[in-house]
This record gives sequence, structure tokens and C-alpha cells, in this order.
Amino acid sequence: MPVRRGPTPDRGTVAAMTTQTVVLRDVRAVFGTGTRQVTALDGVSVTFERGRFAAVMGPSGSGKSTLLHCAAGLDRPAGGTVTIDGTRLDGLSEDALTRLRRDRIGFVFQAFNLVSALTAEQNVALPMRLAGRRPPATEVTAALDAVGLTGRAGHRPSELSGGEQQRVALARALISRPAVVFADEPTGALDSVTSKQVLQLLRALVDEHGLTVVMVTHDQEAAGYADRIVTLADGRVVSC
Repeated sequence: MPVRRGPTPDRGTVAAMTTQTVVLRDVRAVFGTGTRQVTALDGVSVTFERGRFAAVMGPSGSGKSTLLHCAAGLDRPAGGTVTIDGTRLDGLSEDALTRLRRDRIGFVFQAFNLVSALTAEQNVALPMRLAGRRPPATEVTAALDAVGLTGRAGHRPSELSGGEQQRVALARALISRPAVVFADEPTGALDSVTSKQVLQLLRALVDEHGLTVVMVTHDQEAAGYADRIVTLADGRVVSC
């Protein structure tokens, strides 16, 4: 299926697009049918700027995780558009969407999602190997070095602390040099000291390497590391 293209943007629009990594326009997400239908996102429009750290907050059921899943191309919205790094997701086939997620998006989740039988460096390289590519050892080392784990490359998850496992997950997200990293409660399984270390690392990656991060969190202290807080309630943006 070809990518759907809109009208050619004017110069002002092009200039704005270069500063916006993720753009959601009037996004709706609906689950269930009939009397059990639930509107998780109700016309959400929000942009996430390149090289910035954004936190998405709101009460349980406000639509935080649904927003992240739609923005990351994990779920297709019922309406509206999502654009990542200049590419509209609604015009992509499933294969093209999979490639975009693999090449342009990094993911970090609360549960780490590491393969227990693999070492840290093997976990970092795994997504590219599954895609049929062998990342140069120097790139794997650079990704681990960026998260402060060069000396732990040969250790398996069971030999690493929770914070170190989350750092491996972050290195895995960075290996493809993504346009954006989506983090869903990345410190939810960590103690307060380790959470602070991971958040400081994310902050440093934004400030020193220009990483774009969109983080869902319920923790006000964690959100304090972000440049901007987007707050949801009942599937709508109430402040940003």
C-alpha cells in the first residue's frame, strides 16, 4: 500500500516539521463495541519536538498508554493522523509500519523485556539481528557506553541489577539511532535511587545527544526531569 501524501507544504510548514518528531492530529482511539464501547482518546492533538524530553501524565484510564501506543504505531487509531519523522502512519502497510518501528522508533518498557539467555550486548543487538542485519560490534559497544554499561557487556540479565537491565533496554532502543524513544513507565519497577539514575541518564541523552523522548509516567518526580508535561484526562489533553 503506497504512502498517502497530502498537499505540498509551504516553507513555513516545512520549517515547523523539522522541529517536530511526532505529530498527532485529532487522534481517536475506541475499544469495544455497542454498550461496552470505550473512547480512550477523544480527538487528541499534540506535537513532540525534536531533541526534547516530554512526560505524559494523567489519572488511571486517562489514555496515557493508548496515546503512546498510537503515537508509536503499536495501535492504529480509529481516526485522526499520526506522523513520525515526516512519515504519516495511516498510509503505511503493516510491513512498512513494522520497518518504521524497527528503524525509527526506540521502545523502553517497565518490564525491561530482555531475553534471559542472552548477554547485555546480545540483547542490544537482537532487534537488528531479527531484521537480518548484523550491527558492527563498535555500534553495540557505543550504545552500551552511552548508558554507562561498557564493563557489563558480557553479563546476562540475571547478573544485572534492575537499573542495569533498564539501561540495557535503553541501549537496545538506541542501537538503531531512532527518531524518538517512547518510554512507558520506565522506572515503575525500580527503587527510588535507581529510578533517579535512569531518569538522569535519559535527561543526559536528551541534553548531550539530542535524543527525543516521550515518557508515560504517573510519578510527578519523574516528570520533573522532562522539558514539558502533557496531561490527559478522559482521553483529552487538558494541559501541555
